[in-house]
Amino acid sequence: MFICNAVMTIDKSWTTISNRNSEEFLDGLFAFIKHCKPLLHPITQKIHCPCSRCCNRDDNRVTLEILEVHISRYGFDQHYTTWKYHGEPILPLPPPVPHSPEHVDMDTFFEDISANNVPTPPTQTTGPQPSQTTGPNNEFEELLSRSTQKLYPGCDMSTLEFTTEISHIKALHKITDAGFNKILALLQKACPPSKGYNFPSSYYEIKKTYKKIGLGYESIHACINDCFLFWGSEENLKMPNCPVCKESRYKKKTKAGKLVAKKIVRYFPLTPRLQRMFNTKHIAKWMTWHATGQSKEKGKMNHPCDGRAWKYFDMMKPEFSGDARNVRLGLAADGFNPFGMMSQTYSMWPVILTTYNTPPWMCMKETSLMLTMLIPGPKSPAKDIDVYLQPLIKELQELWKGVWTKDAATGTHFQMKAALLWTINDFPARSSLSGWSGQGYYACPTCNVDTPSMAVKNKIAYVGHRRFLRTQGPNIHKGINIRNTMVQKTTPKLERFPELEIPVTISKRS
Repeated sequence: MFICNAVMTIDKSWTTISNRNSEEFLDGLFAFIKHCKPLLHPITQKIHCPCSRCCNRDDNRVTLEILEVHISRYGFDQHYTTWKYHGEPILPLPPPVPHSPEHVDMDTFFEDISANNVPTPPTQTTGPQPSQTTGPNNEFEELLSRSTQKLYPGCDMSTLEFTTEISHIKALHKITDAGFNKILALLQKACPPSKGYNFPSSYYEIKKTYKKIGLGYESIHACINDCFLFWGSEENLKMPNCPVCKESRYKKKTKAGKLVAKKIVRYFPLTPRLQRMFNTKHIAKWMTWHATGQSKEKGKMNHPCDGRAWKYFDMMKPEFSGDARNVRLGLAADGFNPFGMMSQTYSMWPVILTTYNTPPWMCMKETSLMLTMLIPGPKSPAKDIDVYLQPLIKELQELWKGVWTKDAATGTHFQMKAALLWTINDFPARSSLSGWSGQGYYACPTCNVDTPSMAVKNKIAYVGHRRFLRTQGPNIHKGINIRNTMVQKTTPKLERFPELEIPVTISKRS
């Protein structure tokens, strides 16, 4: 399809005039024809016809002469309100985003992260009050000192700025930890601390700094057979063997006598990152966009907030939807091989969350995707993925109840809640997340146990699709299946969760 970048500024009021011989209608038509000249296809010199007979059909594009005749004779299609084939953009143009400086503005950075370290009393009078700090936060003060400490006497860059820049280079060029440590060791040798230089000594020291900022992660030991997570209670943390399969938790001791776990899951806490979004002024103002940025055209979906699932959730949970700052999340999970095209078979599963509060030109950016969990291989967790999702599920339950957060856009505290609306995955990953098999006789997630399937030699065939046709009409549900017998089935019935009252299909298998 020929795509144009013109912006529609022409008046549309003439299209609703019933008298097509009036001066107003003809003036509007001639202006429309003039506007369409630069939008013609460069080869065929034709364009979609928006008359009430052609209705912009792709197989019936016309020249400008025929376009004028058709609109004069048949009138303008009244259902064609957004002129997407004639220069009008489908989505509203995003507002200009303030230019972000290439280097980190440390004053703004510390103003944002200090919101959780030195909280102020909330303006709301209802609900629990945030806890007040009784003494100085030593970690935050140490971090603040690094931001003011110069890399060396007379240098314009602070130690923290240098740490940020060199870590970005490491990630951008995929430098290994061992190689990065050797670079830092060389800097220490050439510029020793005894002469006033303040270069970081190792990558481990840099990671400890990031953990103080709130960018750290938790290392959780897991059973090598995917049946248990050594997490939660003190008893689970001290277990040397898996209580399910009795497999040892650790490998053999290293030369230094240290115990190394066979499998380690990395979990990145979600709550601090959501709070950071509200603590950052240029992001906090966009966290309520979904409440005002809904599509004004009936039947048009520009954002998930225009969808039926979003609106149904708002209707069923008014206490959640009452505050537009509450966060809506989507979860995506799938396996990949980190070794690329190498012959080694390996499946690592990242679990990624994204927020849908922000407009579409922000929520779909790579910077808006939050890595929440990294499940190592070498094999896929498959149906045992629920074992690894326990920390995330627990945190989502806490976020559903609410956590006190500072809103930098308004300067107030509020009880931030979050809800997971849906998951984004392919069919095999959906089977792992839901626990419903994506293969076999009951593979259909809609029909469930009522899936019309049968064996055909060594394959499984799915039949009976006529059941989804409308019920009116003679013999609409009748058909001949492979065994030459008459079939007549209705669409599968939807059952409901009483506590949520959301229509879902329920499995009746054990």
